[in-house]
Amino acid sequence: MNTPLKNDRFLRALRREPTDTTPIWVMRQAGRYLPEYRATRERAGSFMGLAQNPEFACEVTLQPLERFELDAAILFSDILTIPDAMGLGLSFAQGEGPQFAHPVRTAADIAKLAVPDMDGELRYVMDAVRLIRRELHGRVPLIGFSGSPWTLACYMVEGQGSKDFATLKAMCWNEPKLAHQLLDTLAQSVAHYLIAQAAAGAQALMIFDTWGGLLGPAAFREFSLRYMARVVEALKADPHARELPVILFSKGAGQHLAEMADTGCTALGVDWTMDLADARRAVAGKVALQGNLDPAVMRASPDVIRREARAVLDSYGNHPGHVFNLGHGITPEVDPEHVKVLVDEVHAYGRILRGN
Repeated sequence: MNTPLKNDRFLRALRREPTDTTPIWVMRQAGRYLPEYRATRERAGSFMGLAQNPEFACEVTLQPLERFELDAAILFSDILTIPDAMGLGLSFAQGEGPQFAHPVRTAADIAKLAVPDMDGELRYVMDAVRLIRRELHGRVPLIGFSGSPWTLACYMVEGQGSKDFATLKAMCWNEPKLAHQLLDTLAQSVAHYLIAQAAAGAQALMIFDTWGGLLGPAAFREFSLRYMARVVEALKADPHARELPVILFSKGAGQHLAEMADTGCTALGVDWTMDLADARRAVAGKVALQGNLDPAVMRASPDVIRREARAVLDSYGNHPGHVFNLGHGITPEVDPEHVKVLVDEVHAYGRILRGN
């Protein structure tokens, strides 16, 4: 755990300190686009068998680092570990995404929920964090993460994936006190979960608000941003987590970047629908920014990937505080060689921007 970092440009960029080039990591970098990942999942027998086995989780976390000169590793896990630990019966149907056997719909359902035991139901996650940190040997920092309270609630109430998560939205309109009760329990759970990851060895923390952008402006502030801010506040008050950078990523919520920057977070993820120059103006130097290449570009030719990567870097400009990433997760059909093209181009052009 005390091994010095050999590459800390990701953490320096999050602190808005100068770096020799722009650091890069990729959301879902350990995933189905890698043949070695698919082979490990086959050995594990299922996605949950993979995610809940610390040795397998460590193996797939490290796989992309063997191929690419990435500047950070991210814990291999799933955003739905918390509701699964609450006993909702998570499963993954082939080609259909996550499903819960026991969705949360009533006051009685919500009253039964409690913050999971981080040394009990979720110990496998912390064991994976500890193992990954040991196996990294200080190569790059390790990112721990959680889904946001709002995003977790979306799946818990709907019981599965959805285009609009209208069931939870209806609860927010018809029974707002009930929705807030659910979100309050989830905010406590997310805070405890991230603090436990920090104690286990995570060196940065990220909150994925995948479905925040489905909400209108007032509803976003009330039901999503409010609870992410509460989590950040809890992290900053904890001795294990207070020094760690915290990244918030709310897909489709670019109009709220200025408000998100006021939560006390360290950095904000930006999706591909917003120009980074506009995002940088919106946050006025309060936080670092992460993003924001359109994931679909990864299916284009190498020359196009290089061109679009340079466009993102030019948009941010020669300023400290940028971590290059996709605007959302990499998709399964991407050629791994295209990821190498991207990583190498970001590093090369980042050095040119800095005059190195």
